[in-house]
Amino acid sequence: MNKASALRNWLLMGVAAAGLASCNSGNQAGANQPDLLQANLDTTVRPGDDFFTYANGGWLKKHPIPASESSWGIGKEVQNEVYARLRALNEEAAKANAAAGTSQQKIGDFWATGLDSAAIDKQGIAPLKPELDRIAAIKSVADVQSVVARHKVLGVNSLIGLYVGQDAKNSDKMALHLYQAGLGLPNRDYYFNKDSRTSNIRKEYVRHVGHMLQLTGQDSVTAQRHAAQIMQLETQLAGSSRKLEDLRDPYANYNKRAVADLSKLTPGLDWKPWLAQMELKTDTVIVGQPEFYQKAGQLLKSVPLDQWQAYLQWHLVNAFAGQLSRPIDDEHFRFYGTVLQGSKQQRARWKRVLDEEESGMGEILGQLFVKEYFTPETKARYAKITENVVASFREHIQALDWMSDSTKQKALVKLTKITPKVGYPDKWRDYSTLEIKRDSYLANVMRANEWQYRYNINKLGKPVDRTEWDMTPQTYNAYYNPSNNEIVLPAAIFAIPGLEDKNADDAIIYGYAGASTIGHELTHGFDDEGSQFDEKGNLRNWWSKKDRAAFQQRVNGIVRQFNGYTVLDSLHINGKATAGENIADLGGIVIAFDAFKKTEQYKKGEKIGGLTPTQRYFLGYALGWQNHQRNEVLAQRILTDVHSPAQYRVNGPFADVPEFYEAFQVKEGQKLWRPDSARVKIW
Repeated sequence: MNKASALRNWLLMGVAAAGLASCNSGNQAGANQPDLLQANLDTTVRPGDDFFTYANGGWLKKHPIPASESSWGIGKEVQNEVYARLRALNEEAAKANAAAGTSQQKIGDFWATGLDSAAIDKQGIAPLKPELDRIAAIKSVADVQSVVARHKVLGVNSLIGLYVGQDAKNSDKMALHLYQAGLGLPNRDYYFNKDSRTSNIRKEYVRHVGHMLQLTGQDSVTAQRHAAQIMQLETQLAGSSRKLEDLRDPYANYNKRAVADLSKLTPGLDWKPWLAQMELKTDTVIVGQPEFYQKAGQLLKSVPLDQWQAYLQWHLVNAFAGQLSRPIDDEHFRFYGTVLQGSKQQRARWKRVLDEEESGMGEILGQLFVKEYFTPETKARYAKITENVVASFREHIQALDWMSDSTKQKALVKLTKITPKVGYPDKWRDYSTLEIKRDSYLANVMRANEWQYRYNINKLGKPVDRTEWDMTPQTYNAYYNPSNNEIVLPAAIFAIPGLEDKNADDAIIYGYAGASTIGHELTHGFDDEGSQFDEKGNLRNWWSKKDRAAFQQRVNGIVRQFNGYTVLDSLHINGKATAGENIADLGGIVIAFDAFKKTEQYKKGEKIGGLTPTQRYFLGYALGWQNHQRNEVLAQRILTDVHSPAQYRVNGPFADVPEFYEAFQVKEGQKLWRPDSARVKIW
């Protein structure tokens, strides 16, 4: 889902979340507070010209992007409150002198080493020396592959990508997957696009790589020579990497092979010792992009060893720059923070330590978090609104005029089989084998990465655990997993800034939570990609040929619509790459609206803050995308993100919804108006 980022002053999570699910249809403003939605409006903008700015402009004007951030909005406010609560838990743990091996000891020691910047600066590059020595000792192609294998265990993005996950065509089986990787720039387009912005980024990237190599001990001449060679090597890898939109085709990215045949597919790569070193025991592997590995095999044979050493050294230091001394950390931020995303200064160190902790042992934090701030009763309330939106989706499928009865029945079976996971998991991960000490921040991050690697690969050959979550409860996000046919809705995603439970009316609940989260994720099971998986989570065509063609015709309509939006200079939205998210946005809006129409608030039709229930519903949805961002990060996301920018996640789908036109008197001649024949209707 990737909800747009934002900032707020949120009450205790359990209280705010309970309000969202309480279905209270009273005045959300409270006795002495202005109406939240009314306060956010920018009435200098007509809703029919730019509803996103009309709904959020007042708030955005009062909340400029902080210097340490590349964007700001509602998700960042929620996250800020989460940060504050997690910080308190960490500070308490660091002082507790807890018994070795306990969760409190691990959290406390990780936190203490992460905040000890003096010790980190004093250690300099020393914590990386064993790994740098390993690279310096390379004398053959086999040695290169050995170091790459070591990097996979440590979490370094060099040359290959792999993970253990469900087999798309047999969701009951865990399989080894290989995917394209090994680039230092965000994706392949950064190596080839000819616009001035991207061309400048390439120049800055070479400069940055050279600086980083100097900081690891190379002289300036050698470092700059190696930087140019690394750019040349990565450009060749990028040339055999697939484009963003092409990665969304599940059939094209499913190439199952016997391990014994991998060497034939990718000559130059010696897979047997490679897999053995990475502790991977399997007879088959699913190769996402075979042409990438064919190119990697060719380059291993043709590129001189000293260039591979430079490439591996660069990716190693790049992976751990945030845990090294200040000069390395600052240079890393200069490129990835300022050049790529436009941030003016580093985020607070304690927040960045929490990010690393979240990545390494997030469910330890999650257990403490929900114990303090999220009750089982609140979790039950969220489950109820999810049931209501599912019931509405069922009615929508039954009423479709473009889908045959036989395909409808299969769609209804799939909908019935979708598992909703709400708030937090019923079973937590066991981190007892994860070792955290007070010796070195980098060592702790490496140990956490190794633990995560082995946790993942140990799933190979074992039954699929369908109770597992891939997000922590404190994450402001949500997802649909096609292989499990499930929607996962972490606790934090439902929080609304500054809104008490007793004042949360149904209109906001169903717009903010029902449409942009629950309905959105449900619809992902039936978007252009998710619709290719059946009720058991297997990649299988369950559509009639005629129905699939009718569906694709509607998908093509939304692709054309979003292709037409120019966002920044000459950059426009990639309608094909963002199709799934755009379909889910539109589907979530129309499905949750019909669920909202069953509430007492909608039936009574009384105004709150001068706004009708329907107007509040659409404004509640727009609240979920209350976000603005710097041009640098906007340009990056256009090239790398399958989500449209926040403004178009509001204006785009609303331009297709008749009830929106009626609620805000959108007329021909206004910018959002589209003729009936051009409006997309899928679900």
